[in-house]
Amino acid sequence: MPEGHSVHRLAKQFGSVFAGEQLAVSSPQGRFAAGAALLDGGTLLSALAHGKQMFLRFDDDRVLRVHLGLYGAWSFGGDPTFRGASSIGAPRRGRQSPQPSGDGHGPSSYAGPPEPVGAVRVRLVSAHGWADLRGPTACEVITGAEEDAARAKLGPDPLQSTSDGGVFVRRVMASITPVGIQLMNQAVIAGIGNIYRAEVLFLQGINPWRPGRQLRDDEAAGIWADTVRLMKDGVREGRIITTTAEARNGRPKRSAPHYVYKRTGEPCRRCATPILTADMAARTVYWCPQCQAD
Repeated sequence: MPEGHSVHRLAKQFGSVFAGEQLAVSSPQGRFAAGAALLDGGTLLSALAHGKQMFLRFDDDRVLRVHLGLYGAWSFGGDPTFRGASSIGAPRRGRQSPQPSGDGHGPSSYAGPPEPVGAVRVRLVSAHGWADLRGPTACEVITGAEEDAARAKLGPDPLQSTSDGGVFVRRVMASITPVGIQLMNQAVIAGIGNIYRAEVLFLQGINPWRPGRQLRDDEAAGIWADTVRLMKDGVREGRIITTTAEARNGRPKRSAPHYVYKRTGEPCRRCATPILTADMAARTVYWCPQCQAD
């Protein structure tokens, strides 16, 4: 499941290539035909990411809410002007699809999107490009008021400049639930997934099984600060990289991106103790028993 940095990159992509454009909206698969009809011909005003959810705001007070979940993905294409952001998180296949010119040398006028491939739930088409959505967990048309209500159920988003980290601190410290479970609760903090959970807790030296009420104020604040920093890095890099150059020992970022995530039994990059894993609320949690002893 894409974590918050990917959804923010996705929202930037939509804002870059579709904002202010009148869009043809359809559901090639047919499962979203009624929703597509409500949006068809509307103008996209803006795109907002909140945690793992994206809200595409159209005129006439209509919003397309999308949660990609485990299997959802967007793909893009269009003429040479349809660029926006580069390849982004969940889809990992942002691309241009210029049409060949009549003489076979380079692109010519945009001839429209290709035939849908696979089960395309939603297709958005502008004058210069298209976007296809497949396999989302949630995809619905709501009103602006319903968007506000949906977002009110979510915790603060570390990538939104207006988010209050103090809200997260109070929520996580108010519960006896292990902090490792709370970080995956989107009502406590929005956007964290399994990778950020493992890496932030390692960097803070906090055992994932420690109850939230046993955190100190500075520890909870440190979790928030590290999450903000790492997720901003994720937006910039296009992937989650938490290790320093020293921890990578000269290796490229992509060859050693994490401290503990998916490193079961491997030596900790700091103390060489084997990394442990366990099931936690139906997800695998990773930690170093030495660096995160309590």
